Amino acid sequence: MIPFVRELEFEYGRGDQVSPLIRRVIARNPGPFTYTGTGVYIVGRGEVAVIDPGPDQPEHLEALQAALAGERVTHVLVTHHHLDHSPLAHPLAKLHGAKVYGLPAPSPYASDAPALEEGADDRFRPDVTLADGDVLTGPGWTLEAIFTPGHTSNHVCFALQEENALFAGDHIMGWSTTVITPPDGDMGDYFASLAKVRARNFDTLWPTHGAPVRDVAPFIDAYVAHRRAREAQILEALAAGLTTIKTMVPSLYAAVDPRLHPAAAHSVLAHMIQLVREGRVVSDTAPGLDAEYRLS
Repeated sequence: MIPFVRELEFEYGRGDQVSPLIRRVIARNPGPFTYTGTGVYIVGRGEVAVIDPGPDQPEHLEALQAALAGERVTHVLVTHHHLDHSPLAHPLAKLHGAKVYGLPAPSPYASDAPALEEGADDRFRPDVTLADGDVLTGPGWTLEAIFTPGHTSNHVCFALQEENALFAGDHIMGWSTTVITPPDGDMGDYFASLAKVRARNFDTLWPTHGAPVRDVAPFIDAYVAHRRAREAQILEALAAGLTTIKTMVPSLYAAVDPRLHPAAAHSVLAHMIQLVREGRVVSDTAPGLDAEYRLS
């Protein structure tokens, strides 16, 4: 079982000091994919970095500006291009004369992916396109870009050197597992990115949604074990004669909010694509929600 961390003390729009170098402001955009809402992180004092500014809502921008009173934003960092993370990046940067850092949104895909609640900011383009390992600095803080594709192809986490902490975006969340939605989301990339983060031995993970993860290594191990268990369940379902993803989801995700079943189907598809790549499952057509699968 994943040791989820779901308790979070906060008020919408309030700036909370959550560590010596980190403050957090949570936007009022709760939902099945965003939990309590987007947690925007402010790093440093005086000249600061802002990570995942969140939705472009007037009241949210007002709350961020209040938290930043008397300070200058020098860097605006975006983990990926979903609408609960990136839309406020350029408006906030413009107000402070800052630049936006991240990876561009991929070209929109023609696919049957569900319209997830947060949606995609397909027009997102940073002012500065990061490379894996790039280091950004300010007074008393150092942030390293760590590429973590999987949830999306352009997902980036940011490591805070001074606190051995990672701003994990949607790569690892304390309250829930991460949705992997092909074709942009990729399960093989996701497993590799989890291993990459696990090897860094961070003390704390700060996800964009929900509470921090303090016991990092066991949490990531449980995340991976959960994915491997889901993989095994898919193989068992195939062995039992269920040949399509749509027939598997109601039983595999019986305990999950039905509103999340369309996204769950795409996570199963992500697993299936990887199993086909590995030669453990075969399909007579390209992998898709309506394809038929069988054990190889």
